[in-house]
Amino acid sequence: MGASLLPSSLAILCVWFLFPAGLAVASITRHYKFDIKMQNVTRLCHTKSIITVNGQFPGPRIVAREGDRLIIKVVNHVPNNISIHWHGIRQLQSGWADGPAYITQCPIQTGQSYVYNFTISGQRGTLFWHAHISWIRATVYGPLVIFPKRGVPYPFPKPYKEVPIIFGEWFKADTEAIINQSLQTGAGPNVSDAYTINGLPGPLYNCSAKDTFKLKVKPGKTYLLRLINAALNDELFFSIANHSVTVVDVDAIYIKPFQTDILLITPGQTTSILLKAKPSYPNATFLMSARPYATGQGTFDNSTVAGILEYEAPAKFPRSSTVSIKKLPLMKPTLPALNDTAFAFNYTTRLRSLANAQFPANVPQTVDKRFFFTVGLGTNPCPKNQTCQGPNNSTKFAASVNNFSFILPSTALLQAHFFGQNGVYTTDFPSTPLIKFNYTGTPPNNTSVMNGTKVVVLPFNTSVELVMQDTSILGAESHPLHLHGFNFFVVGQGFGNYDPSKDRKNFNLIDPVERNTVGVPSGGWVAIRFRADNPGVWFMHCHFEVHISWGLKMGWIVLDGNLPNQKLPPPPADLPKC
Repeated sequence: MGASLLPSSLAILCVWFLFPAGLAVASITRHYKFDIKMQNVTRLCHTKSIITVNGQFPGPRIVAREGDRLIIKVVNHVPNNISIHWHGIRQLQSGWADGPAYITQCPIQTGQSYVYNFTISGQRGTLFWHAHISWIRATVYGPLVIFPKRGVPYPFPKPYKEVPIIFGEWFKADTEAIINQSLQTGAGPNVSDAYTINGLPGPLYNCSAKDTFKLKVKPGKTYLLRLINAALNDELFFSIANHSVTVVDVDAIYIKPFQTDILLITPGQTTSILLKAKPSYPNATFLMSARPYATGQGTFDNSTVAGILEYEAPAKFPRSSTVSIKKLPLMKPTLPALNDTAFAFNYTTRLRSLANAQFPANVPQTVDKRFFFTVGLGTNPCPKNQTCQGPNNSTKFAASVNNFSFILPSTALLQAHFFGQNGVYTTDFPSTPLIKFNYTGTPPNNTSVMNGTKVVVLPFNTSVELVMQDTSILGAESHPLHLHGFNFFVVGQGFGNYDPSKDRKNFNLIDPVERNTVGVPSGGWVAIRFRADNPGVWFMHCHFEVHISWGLKMGWIVLDGNLPNQKLPPPPADLPKC
């Protein structure tokens, strides 16, 4: 991979700005075309028609350099509405290209197209793109790799090769039917049948030995593995048998490197790791395995995906004496227990920003606005004359932030905000829970949520501190919260109920990790800070698709600043209509 990736067959490169002869191109415009089309794909001995980009599963890799402009035309050839989110891209002054349906745009309808046009400013590392409507991202996702500006090295040893490793979830049934049935009955949705690595379930599933991702390495060489969790509903532990790795980047932000045998990655997160192959041929092959970290009370896919790490045999081995790969011992990694919250907490606390002169950690040292949000599950009443299958037969499962379950509007919030359209949303999202209770103690008897389309409005450049508190209503659970349009600093986390008088003085304001998706600890809290320097409407939600469907989401509106580069431009002419 590496720089050889850059001239993509999908990309037509247009030079933006040329230096005098002999110097490198500063930044370029890269064109991609995404044809959304149905494709028959066979996994687990079962063929089904899935929604894809360009007939590929997973979808094509988008490659760019920091500073490049991306122009991606998406044409919808399927019956479903579609929209694409460029997960982790800041979208500075390009909020119309962010992608979540009914938040920044109406979806692209059948036979229609939309051009996503944005510039990658001040970001480099591993991100990804995925559909952002209903559960279509189950099959519509792919890597988004941002290289540093030409001539700028990585802050770690240059790898011999780079490989994207994207985790997914495979369902034999149609995922749209699964979530539609769940929302109708109020029950938890059926779980996936397999996890996948680069679309392949691997040898631990029936009928899947041939569908196994294999990573072939040379002894002594160092490989950069770009890990992406695109699974719908599951955090994953990952380990490579008999190998340690060095974590160097999360969510496209360099971190202080550290070694580990096992890592944890939630849906919506990315992690780049350096794998140094053993110095000599090991006479073995090695499983690279992932399985869930599961904390909730609901059912989940308790299975393990594996790829195989194979070493190239030395040329000096005569062919006749080379041991067949199939006869080599296959080493297996040991992964933590499914509910090992202590490991999860200890792992995430090891993540620290580089915080040096070249890559500073610009943590807001003072705070203009403080927010305290509870995140968790709850219930809605069953419609009259219907029996439901929620926690009991008179309720449906729901999820909420500050006990408000978000209702998606039928007009995109960004359009309503930009054009001053009334009646689409209200600006009274509460900054703290309306009803206080012992959030992680014995849950209250009343589990009902309120419903609405509510947002928080922030003046431009507000420095925000947000504490997100898990609740024990219908079971404590880790929730990976993703904020669109921003990176944030994870300044603190802990178990039990957040206590500002005690916990705030332990915040790390020096080198906290910076990211776009953070796990709220099961039965605990996490504190983040960010500066609202990006005008627009920005979605914040749990990255478990089931919890998004149940309403664990809300919106932030950041108002324009005074300067021209602090204002959201008007929408493009081809913005889809609802």
